[in-house]
Amino acid sequence: MHNSPSKLLAFSSISLKALIFALIFSVVGCSTNSVTGESQLSLVPKAQQIQMGEQNYGPSQQQQGGEYKVDPNLSAYVTSVGDRLAAFSTNALPYEFVVLNNDVPNAWALPGGKIAINRGLLVLLDDEAQLAAVLGHEIIHAAAEHGATQMTNAQLIGAGLALGTIALGDNQNAQLIGAGAAIGAQAYQAHYGRTQELQSDFYGMDLMVKAGYEPQAAVELQETFVKLSQGQSSDMVNRLFASHPPSQERVDKNRAKAAKLASGKRNRSEFQKAIAQIKRDLPAYEKNQQALQALAKKDFNSALQLTEQALKQQGDEALFYITKGQILAAQKDTKNAELAFKRAVEKNPNYFMGYLGLGLTQFSANNLSAAKSSLERSLNLMPTQIAVYRMGQIEEGAGNLTTALKYYEYAAASGGDIGAEAQAKLQKLQSAPAAN
Repeated sequence: MHNSPSKLLAFSSISLKALIFALIFSVVGCSTNSVTGESQLSLVPKAQQIQMGEQNYGPSQQQQGGEYKVDPNLSAYVTSVGDRLAAFSTNALPYEFVVLNNDVPNAWALPGGKIAINRGLLVLLDDEAQLAAVLGHEIIHAAAEHGATQMTNAQLIGAGLALGTIALGDNQNAQLIGAGAAIGAQAYQAHYGRTQELQSDFYGMDLMVKAGYEPQAAVELQETFVKLSQGQSSDMVNRLFASHPPSQERVDKNRAKAAKLASGKRNRSEFQKAIAQIKRDLPAYEKNQQALQALAKKDFNSALQLTEQALKQQGDEALFYITKGQILAAQKDTKNAELAFKRAVEKNPNYFMGYLGLGLTQFSANNLSAAKSSLERSLNLMPTQIAVYRMGQIEEGAGNLTTALKYYEYAAASGGDIGAEAQAKLQKLQSAPAAN
């Protein structure tokens, strides 16, 4: 007796669902949230959360401008405020705080307590209490395991998809190594829901008060975000509000909570002193943004003039030299582009973009030994598809075909135009007759 295709399909569907649920309930664990005291679903143990945060903290910073270096005292100041708040966290994590060299007004937390705030957000704040509102909010995201909760949901969905792929006999490789420029180091930044945002606001204000700060600052912070979101369509604002959606509800709830809490310090003069350098340099960063826009339009002369103006205002900013190098490289002025990228590396030797630009420029000039060294330095900080592809070409040219194949495979897996070129290289090398 033969089963009909429809019956087999129905049976497969029921079996698949049973298998999914069996898998889910075999790995699901429950834990008590140290912030809310509630039981929660968790697939990610605390030790694993800490490990994930540590592994992704550096690459996440690299993807978003790197650490702000012009005024190192600013990071030390932000860390001191963060440590003051974290001391009252109900979840003992290895908290870390960093200021990123990024114009977007944003802050984020990775699982395990790794927290970042952008230069672009600091300039919108008025005092230390508002900074405490930002950092307290992010501390609660980490302490309440909000990122881990999002990961748990993703894993449950992913389990079903993976099983579905197996059942359908699809043996295509869906695990692409990164997308766009970056490979394998995408920052895990959850898009938090309403409940998680309200929780972080609520308990973050408790942290503020325990640390002695004025809770009204949390109200002002949300008012600022609501104003920014109104009538705005820029990519910067959209990126901020994708992960931290503002609402009048959050303003109102913060206001009601603040009314019940003790007043505290604002420390406005200390905060203004700490951010004085980035406020002075705001016109230079605006010039750099304008230069990048002109470069995108291939208006190279205007782009170069704007970059020179930015460098005249702040000559210690590596980002400005990187922009200058990109402009000169686009003009095929490889000699001066190389000099600009070298200056960027001198100003910030811990940021991958300087090495990447330098390596690509040296490759264009056929200085392959120097290019290999620079590209390797960039890859150690932040793997990128273009650097991997160029390394494949360098190794192929040197006759190291086994190594070249590995680079091409890595680059091909990320797709896009470069991925297609890498795939063509792979096919060519793999079909070539072996040498006697």
